[in-house]
Amino acid sequence: MPATLSEYSDTVAPTEAESRLAQESAPRLAKAVGGRRKRSFRVFIQPEDAPEERIAVPSSVVRLMAHALAEMAKGKAVTLMPVHAELTTQQAAELLHVSRPFLIEQLEKGRIPFRKVGTHRRILLEDLTAYKRQDDEARRRIADALTAEAQELGMGY
Repeated sequence: MPATLSEYSDTVAPTEAESRLAQESAPRLAKAVGGRRKRSFRVFIQPEDAPEERIAVPSSVVRLMAHALAEMAKGKAVTLMPVHAELTTQQAAELLHVSRPFLIEQLEKGRIPFRKVGTHRRILLEDLTAYKRQDDEARRRIADALTAEAQELGMGY
């Protein structure tokens, strides 16, 4: 059974001090990762008042850290969650920036897969992100078509 979002997610809203630290460290980590496709990186961790420890970390995790730091540097909260996490309809609506009734309409029309737990709907994060990718692509195609039409009509676009 898939895990619920609350079992795995951890949202971090940076303090001003954390945001400043992220501003310093994000570019350095991004530069270190660069375009390298190594399998892992050695990371040195030294908590205050503790000895340094070296650990191997998958490169994909280091790339996630770089992205998280970049967002925190902007003062934005960051959430990490596995794609197999299940969302409530409210959580899914918030992630899509739509109303809950609109999301439920999309579910009932079969545009986003879901399952029912009793009377409650649950949506896999991976299904929600697939829907968002498809919706974003459709919007891009429409915007491109409208732009092309406006150019053909000499509307200054």
